[in-house]
Amino acid sequence: MKRDFGEFKKFIFNKKVGVVGIGVSNIPLINFLLDLGAKVTAFDRKSKDELGDVAIDFDNKGVKLELGEGYLDNLTGFDVIFKTPSMRIDSEALIKVKEEGSYITSEMEEFVRYTKGKVYGITGSDGKTTTTTIISKILEEQGYKTWVGGNIGTPLFSQIENIKEEDRVVLELSSFQLMTMNEAIDVAICTNLAPNHLDMHKDMQEYIDAKKNIFLHQNKEDILVVNRENEITYNFEKEAKGIVREFSSKREIKDGAYYKDGVLYVEGKEVCKKDNIVIKGMHNVENYLAAFIATKDDVSIESMKKVAESFGGVEHRCEFIREIDGVKYYNDSIASSPTRTLAGLRAFDEKVIIIAGGYDKHIPFEPLAYEGYPYIKELILMGATKDKIKAVFDKLEKEKGVKVNIKMAESLEEATNISKEIAVSGDIVTLSPACASFDMYPNFMVRGNKFKEIVNNL
Repeated sequence: MKRDFGEFKKFIFNKKVGVVGIGVSNIPLINFLLDLGAKVTAFDRKSKDELGDVAIDFDNKGVKLELGEGYLDNLTGFDVIFKTPSMRIDSEALIKVKEEGSYITSEMEEFVRYTKGKVYGITGSDGKTTTTTIISKILEEQGYKTWVGGNIGTPLFSQIENIKEEDRVVLELSSFQLMTMNEAIDVAICTNLAPNHLDMHKDMQEYIDAKKNIFLHQNKEDILVVNRENEITYNFEKEAKGIVREFSSKREIKDGAYYKDGVLYVEGKEVCKKDNIVIKGMHNVENYLAAFIATKDDVSIESMKKVAESFGGVEHRCEFIREIDGVKYYNDSIASSPTRTLAGLRAFDEKVIIIAGGYDKHIPFEPLAYEGYPYIKELILMGATKDKIKAVFDKLEKEKGVKVNIKMAESLEEATNISKEIAVSGDIVTLSPACASFDMYPNFMVRGNKFKEIVNNL
């Protein structure tokens, strides 16, 4: 049974609450906490000038602001702390305040604890956003009032009292959001796992352990959906508390979802043909299989089929931009890891010219070279990792005699211009960086939009 939100309202009233991070999800959270009668102090590394109108608004509402370089110095004496997802629970400031007796939580934990709607939680290294979006579309097609949140959509905690028991809630959950999650998620989906975010996590094991929290607190009637073909997620079954469902693109699973001879099935029933799915690539077949087996209790095969044959995909994911002189340009800026780039490369029927490189998340690039070379016609490298990626392709040439043509660029503009110079009619150019964007752009969306702008101006 879900907890009654009235409990939280009583608990938070008049409490001294610290909110760390004044970002997209925490701005509505701060306003909501004020409405519930909490005394709020907000902490952020940004200055008052950088926060602009947000700081003025909070000032006027009586929110105390702790800003700038030493912004966490006064994180002390609070009843409750809401942390931003990327803040590690073992950070010095949080350890200190926890020892003082503060209750440390996050917007997502409190939301899952109190929401009345049935929750679908989606995590994984690749395919999270697309699978989240597909699930929400299928539920909407079936007629449910559907709320989308977590890493995408809108911050939901401030809307919790509008969400009814018959509604459906679909959450994309990152490893950071899951690190401290200790609530039961009704339907947990893990698309796959591969090295990622090793700049934030101590090691791969910590990353995997964070992901496991999506199902470790489930009850026996809850559902865990795993990728049968991913060794790590397949192993989750041993620790599952509830009902396990599998999906596979490589083998027939009678009581799961599977792909065989060009057709997608759920429990042996045909849903749709691969060729009729609008978004291409085997990785999207897997995303659909995960979505189908996760939602089968709530939706009809017709709803699944209709979405698969009409949904055009999410922006920045193998998104077609335009064709110039017979050359097609695609924006796959979301691909911030080598495995994600590989999935994008496999979606095309021919070798592609790829623009890659960016911020260093300290994850190995060997998969991009050793598994990716058959799909790459030319490689254009940019960003902080360009030399690191080149070194791996040089190693490939030395060990296996496989040479991939590489060009180096100082900026996205230069990389795009190089691609235009070397491409001939019939070629495909894709921005699929295999890295995060933070060395050049605030996020993958800004990077993707910049690429679209450059291509549209060619």
